[in-house]
Amino acid sequence: MESRRIAVNGLYMGAILHGDAENRKQTLVLLHGFTGCAAGWSDLSSGLEAPGRWLIALDMPGHGQSDAPADPARYTMEHCQRDILAALAALGVRQGEATLLGYSMGGRIALYTAFSGFFRALILESASPGLADPAERERRRQSDNALAERIEREGVEAFIDYWEQLPLFASQSNLPPERRAALRAQRLTNRASGLANSLRGVGTGVQPTLHERLGTLNLPVLLLAGELDSKFCQIARQMARSTPRARLQIVPGAGHTIHLEQPALFAGLVDEFCNETYLEQMRRNQHAS
Repeated sequence: MESRRIAVNGLYMGAILHGDAENRKQTLVLLHGFTGCAAGWSDLSSGLEAPGRWLIALDMPGHGQSDAPADPARYTMEHCQRDILAALAALGVRQGEATLLGYSMGGRIALYTAFSGFFRALILESASPGLADPAERERRRQSDNALAERIEREGVEAFIDYWEQLPLFASQSNLPPERRAALRAQRLTNRASGLANSLRGVGTGVQPTLHERLGTLNLPVLLLAGELDSKFCQIARQMARSTPRARLQIVPGAGHTIHLEQPALFAGLVDEFCNETYLEQMRRNQHAS
């Protein structure tokens, strides 16, 4: 494992690298969720490090080892896309060599970034294309802004106490005590300003809604949702109907955080999809030549 801070577009982005850096043609890029970080994928690395695969886990702005700009506008989807592509360019990854995987907030960012045409395939875990209804989007924007102010006012620990009690994460109570403790310790490393401005800049209430663009997403997509997470199961089913090359997998015994709650199943599904899409691309290239 190697940890780096990469200069991209006027800030530093944290990155943790696992596996075979000599074979960039099987790169897997990992984007964490809100309050997470690149290091949060490390426990999964052994299950995802297939021969010849390089894992690149990135810290989004305001999280992990990435900078936390004071301007919320620096956290937007558009900026995240440019930062991700710049980081991969700095690491020598070229168009068509990488699969992009995003969880929750990272999944929303990954979906937006996939429209760049840079990636071979896309994996979305417990993700959404945003909110289609303008009134609902405005309510969510106001809610996110209020939560951002609460983080700044009360501090990270009080916010994490609240965050961990959300119904969305109820199934995490089934995790082993040591895993829950490690997850909480990681969440507590966050900075109040980074979390608050991330909500303001890239929260669900302000992200561009992508529903109408799903039909134009011409790459293989794996949609993962936990069976205990009924809201995101419904979202994933709707996305699967709208996305031409999407495959949906509802994962048993998991809620919102599949990669923590069912790590072996998660790693197996990701590994199989990455291998299939890599071989598919190799066959297409041979046929074209």
